[in-house]
Amino acid sequence: MPPSSTPRAAGRFSLPWAIAGTLLLALAAARLCVWLGTPIPWMIGPLLATAGLSILGAPTASWTPLRNGGQWVIGTALGLYFTPEVAMLLGRLWWAIALGVVWALLLGVLFGRWLLRVNRRHVAGLDATTTYFSGSIGGASEMTLLAERHGARTDLVASAHSLRVLIVTVLIPFAMQWSGMHGLDATPPATSHVDAGGLALLLAASAAGAVLMLWARRTNPWFLGAFLAATALTLLDWDLSAMPAWLSNAAQLVIGVSLGVRFTPAFLRGAPRWLLSVTWGTLAMVAICAGFAWLMAGPTGQHAATMILATSPGGIAEMSITAKVLQLGVPVVVAFQVCRLVAVLVLVEPVYARWVRPANKK
Repeated sequence: MPPSSTPRAAGRFSLPWAIAGTLLLALAAARLCVWLGTPIPWMIGPLLATAGLSILGAPTASWTPLRNGGQWVIGTALGLYFTPEVAMLLGRLWWAIALGVVWALLLGVLFGRWLLRVNRRHVAGLDATTTYFSGSIGGASEMTLLAERHGARTDLVASAHSLRVLIVTVLIPFAMQWSGMHGLDATPPATSHVDAGGLALLLAASAAGAVLMLWARRTNPWFLGAFLAATALTLLDWDLSAMPAWLSNAAQLVIGVSLGVRFTPAFLRGAPRWLLSVTWGTLAMVAICAGFAWLMAGPTGQHAATMILATSPGGIAEMSITAKVLQLGVPVVVAFQVCRLVAVLVLVEPVYARWVRPANKK
């Protein structure tokens, strides 16, 4: 299974028809979830519908430029929450963000060791390198590339990350909505007014940030580049425009599709015991992270729901969208998730070289 959603089509369908059909399916699923009143309907609906049909062998496809555009829009929208007042708040929470990074690294190492213990005798070619990169709480694409560099089984790494993100993306929003833990920590963006000219300038600036990140070969450039550019403008009190709801919904839709097409017919047949262990391990991590978030809520002064999203083992875009839609401390969630992603990508190889690789040679 590929480490990220890539254009693909099945059977006799051409790629353009597969992309168009998948988008229509995703739109119908999103509208159904809106009608049903599910949380984050514009992402969960397309994600579940696309994943289900992809596993059944339907000719679904995700077009990479659309996925990149969705990340660009979401990154820009989230940057609008980082006003000077919010920056001061986050400055006071630096210790909590650092603790969250350490927590994520430790949890990833323990998850990897547990995967090795329960699967070593049942999954061919499994070693500590594969389980280490499978357990690390980072981006699926980045962890898969690092696993390939160190000779691990990339199919297992990619499947573990895809399944983890799917479970967390579906489980946490539904749990938040059913428990009533939403709308409790609403931080408004810098402006709520949509201005056509200002929006064009805002999107141009955030696109320039994404291009700069691409040129610098940084990870997740369309999200992080756009986010950093929009954040810089907001910190300078340049309130150009709010993000239109329809554009944000469209971005969530294409991101949901890009996650759903990772689940091919071979996904469930590949290593069912491995996937089952990833499922149970992910559920355990969600529960453990919820306990950690509850402990962090008091000292940080943040609501427990906000800290659950901030420390959850989900993807940065998915958890940030959840915080935005459910109105749960968007800046805090994004700051924790962004810092964790960057730190994990920087530290995951040194940790591997210091502890995991020497253990493999014993």
